[in-house]
Amino acid sequence: MKKIAVFTSGGDSPGMNACIRAVVRTGVYHNLEVVGIMHGYDGMMKNEFIPLDAKSVANIIQRGGTILKTARSKEFMTIEGRKKALENIHKHEIDGIVAIGGDGTFKGALEFSKICNIPMIGCPGTIDNDLRGTDFTIGYDTAINTVVDAVDKIRDTAESHDRLFFVEVMGRDAGLIALRAGIGVGAESILMPETKTDIEDLIKRLESGRKNKSSKIIIVAEGDEAGGAFIIAEQVKKRLPDYDARVTVLGHIQRGGNPSAMDRVNSSRIGFAAVEALIKGEKNVMIGIVDKNIKYTPFANAVKHIQELNPDLIRMVDILSM
Repeated sequence: MKKIAVFTSGGDSPGMNACIRAVVRTGVYHNLEVVGIMHGYDGMMKNEFIPLDAKSVANIIQRGGTILKTARSKEFMTIEGRKKALENIHKHEIDGIVAIGGDGTFKGALEFSKICNIPMIGCPGTIDNDLRGTDFTIGYDTAINTVVDAVDKIRDTAESHDRLFFVEVMGRDAGLIALRAGIGVGAESILMPETKTDIEDLIKRLESGRKNKSSKIIIVAEGDEAGGAFIIAEQVKKRLPDYDARVTVLGHIQRGGNPSAMDRVNSSRIGFAAVEALIKGEKNVMIGIVDKNIKYTPFANAVKHIQELNPDLIRMVDILSM
């Protein structure tokens, strides 16, 4: 192994830059030449390769987003697109690849491996925390802290006006942002794709809750089966017209911001382990951290999953929201 490439793909997440930094500096330490591929798989097809060294990744560990940019590429999912990418990989004499991204990134890597025998190692970069093989994905901790900070500010207004706020957070297929952030802000209820949304139960909860509460917060994951915060809020307003109910959609602010200390450390560990995995001869695996230890998970097993949420956390939410 003499030369490796690193790229970021799919949705950006805080900590990607810390991971890039770790990959580059670990590669340099092991006397490897390192190049970055701009704009993910799209840049791989368009020959957007740039040299990277220890200096080029200085002062990025604290930055959100990704210095290598990112994109989603439909063309790469065609055999013609993957052949273009392979041609450029061979042109640059790449011996190993580190892919930082989520479910789509690893699916792309699996397809690429059918025509490319160059080893690829994945680093789990997604704020949703919905990949098998790691306790926490890159960006998840920062995202839930961003939600908590935003909802704390919303609660100031809610308390001042005795309002009920429905706050919609990211989570099209998974409610892990909603769950942990909801616990962190002391939400009255948390509505997620993994659980059945019972509007009648929500109405009863609001009616039977403490009447002297000056604010109420309902956290709604965007993929909730009932249709999202606006639709749920409208149903509640019809049944409880005395409530001054408002909706806030946090949207893409959850992707941005400086990564938390936890994300910086985890991203650095994962990037470091990815390069050493290539050197050891590993291929087509994702690097994860499970019970504080580095773990390799084959791409085929690391793809997005809808997992059962911890029932103890769900029960705790119900009790603590009294």
